Amino acid sequence: MSSDRDIAANRRRFLQYLASSPLLAAGGASAFAETLVPKAKLPDPLMWAPLDATRIIKSPKEAINVFDLEPAMRQNVPPAHFGYMASGIDDEVTLRRNREDFLKFQLRPRRLVDVSKVDMSVDILGTKYDSPIVLAPVGGQRSFHDDGEVGAARGAKAGNHLQIMSTMTSYGVEDVIKARGAPIWLQLYATNSQGVAEAIVKRSENAGCSAVAITVDRSGGRNQETLFRLRPSDTRDCSGCHDRTNLQTNLKGRAMFQGLDLAGLRNTQSSNLNWDRVKRIRDATKMKVLLKGILAWEDAVMAADAGIDGIIVSNHGARSEDSGRSTIDALPEIVEAVKGRMPILVDSGFRRGSDIVKALCMGATAVCVGRPYIWGLGAFGQAGVERALELLRIETYAMIQQMGAQNVKQLVPAMVRRA
Repeated sequence: MSSDRDIAANRRRFLQYLASSPLLAAGGASAFAETLVPKAKLPDPLMWAPLDATRIIKSPKEAINVFDLEPAMRQNVPPAHFGYMASGIDDEVTLRRNREDFLKFQLRPRRLVDVSKVDMSVDILGTKYDSPIVLAPVGGQRSFHDDGEVGAARGAKAGNHLQIMSTMTSYGVEDVIKARGAPIWLQLYATNSQGVAEAIVKRSENAGCSAVAITVDRSGGRNQETLFRLRPSDTRDCSGCHDRTNLQTNLKGRAMFQGLDLAGLRNTQSSNLNWDRVKRIRDATKMKVLLKGILAWEDAVMAADAGIDGIIVSNHGARSEDSGRSTIDALPEIVEAVKGRMPILVDSGFRRGSDIVKALCMGATAVCVGRPYIWGLGAFGQAGVERALELLRIETYAMIQQMGAQNVKQLVPAMVRRA
């Protein structure tokens, strides 16, 4: 017979397996909460889940961490739209790794330093922002709330955050920049058409964008199983917004594709993207150019050698492939290989201030967050975005104080170690 120790160990492994599900680990535990531990504190590693997953907050001020916003979003957002946001790829190993791999690293707090005032400001490509927290690009934000990218921009303005807008934006770049009241960055899906890519870049530059981040990890199809499982439960008639049989018709409803000649466009993926195409895009704009989706140090070095202005270490929030490589695990070797030749941003899986500080200690210039502010947007619109960002700032500030740092520049590799 199994010993009590074996039973306890098996139970922990089972709970860890459940916790790795995007519908649970991301905060949406309500589907399982009553079966597992109704109205009780969820056991480790579900510590980040709401105390009572069946209780949904009624206002953004009730949220005590970003995970509290996700059940409220799920209640408000149609199943297919929620599934699109929550999905990873295939077995969603990478989706789980993006959270679990933060446990591989421990911070080393320092004491007896006056941290009564902490300067969280950072310089990113020549522009100063009040914190190192950046809004990652997320497409089609009006599918989560009518405020969409404009509401996210106003939320970013409230905390003076850098905002990166997706090519698949619901609102045009001009409207988003007006709402932000400052330049933003464009995230570019280069598609299979160089002409379309350059037209989107030129429009964004003319509107006032200061940088373009070319996505390099959407080179093929993706099996978003969580989306596909939730889509059948969505009873709405979606044909008015989506035409899955005709790409050109579908994209005409996307703000950044309106008015473009889409005749030669076969897909929005960039399977033909290479260094030559990147150079041609760079030659077509005066904006700073970054590459988003770097996971291997070799590619980072090649980007630096090619004079690229910066990179974003990213696995697309585990939405482009299921390699199992988390960005926090990839970050140290990339920082070491680049040797300070260009700024390095990072995204995918960041949910806590301690997560952000770990990346900053490793050498990241800034950290991009996606799902947390989208949870806030879907739950409460602009006010939810503001609350999500506020919570992340509060946690980050407190953790920087614990590190004995008076500013972000004082966060150094010696302050973090592999567990």
